[in-house]
Amino acid sequence: MQDAFQYAHTHDVAWLSQNTNHIPTYKAVKDAILKSVEEQEYSKYPIASGLPGLPEAILQDIGMPDYNALVTAGGIEAIYIMSRGLLEKGDEVVTSDPSFFMIHKVMGLSGVKCTDLNVYKKPWKYDLEEVKKAITPKTKMLLLIDPLNPTGAAYTKDEVKAYADLAQDHNLIILDDVTYRDFSEKHFETTQWAPERTFIAYSFSKSCGMAGMRIGALCGPKPLMDKVMPYNTNDLSVNVLAQRGALTALQTKKKWFPETFKICRTNQKIIKEAVEAIDGCFLPVYPSQANMFCADISGAGIEADALQNELLFGHDVFVRSGNYVSKKFGSKFIRISFSVPTKYVERFAKALPKAVKAVKGK
Repeated sequence: MQDAFQYAHTHDVAWLSQNTNHIPTYKAVKDAILKSVEEQEYSKYPIASGLPGLPEAILQDIGMPDYNALVTAGGIEAIYIMSRGLLEKGDEVVTSDPSFFMIHKVMGLSGVKCTDLNVYKKPWKYDLEEVKKAITPKTKMLLLIDPLNPTGAAYTKDEVKAYADLAQDHNLIILDDVTYRDFSEKHFETTQWAPERTFIAYSFSKSCGMAGMRIGALCGPKPLMDKVMPYNTNDLSVNVLAQRGALTALQTKKKWFPETFKICRTNQKIIKEAVEAIDGCFLPVYPSQANMFCADISGAGIEADALQNELLFGHDVFVRSGNYVSKKFGSKFIRISFSVPTKYVERFAKALPKAVKAVKGK
């Protein structure tokens, strides 16, 4: 069978697989990138610390002007730099399953053990008491993905404070991955209660729709940032076109993101109706506070990989098998991203019952 991503990149598919934002970009962002191209700004190295105003705009966006911001080639590079600078062989990190396992892989390069706590059950996110039990003398860090990829569950203010307090009590570093925060109705960072021990992993791939530009940031208090800076792989900064687009996106986000949020909420309703019309299928979290759903298909008697492939190769609709984000539970669900034009969600809704029927018939 042809590789799913090779197929998707060479066909007109409804791209609901990677939580990327395909809603048309605000014109000013495109104009900033094109202007940079026309002025041939790409011929010289950018300023090492980032374009003037970009680090400050990132810190303003997370409400931490006194933090330091390192502009990186995506959020994963930010986490790589942080992990190599602070984590050592034998350390333990509190993590979940499901999760975005690339983070676990990056941490594993330092010889770290991840706990992979089960969050594929109510409330579809960390349980505070289970997190407490997972902490040992070797625990160095708490990974808080909020809202959580892939369930779409978000943490309340009281919950975030409780995890910040827990980190204080056990002298833990917090990696607060806020990639999907803009899609949430309410969002709270651990910086409110544990600013001296929190790193923020920041991405432009999702809300700003710039996944292909590969730009993100690592933000944190100066003492922690000083420890990780020797592992910075971007001495000459990152793609200048991406930085121009990112800066403009932040400067204009209040003008264009409300419409993106509105479209996503409309798309959620369409997906909910389509999923719940299939016997044995349901959405564990609704509404999602991220830009994706887990759709549990275990009651329909079908496997996630099979449904992913049928939707893609049979209907040009690309969702993601749960096996990408869960070692233990991945066969039970598919992940559906909805930060896309509504016509693609409607294509998914039309294809889903046909795909389920086809998989059952095989």
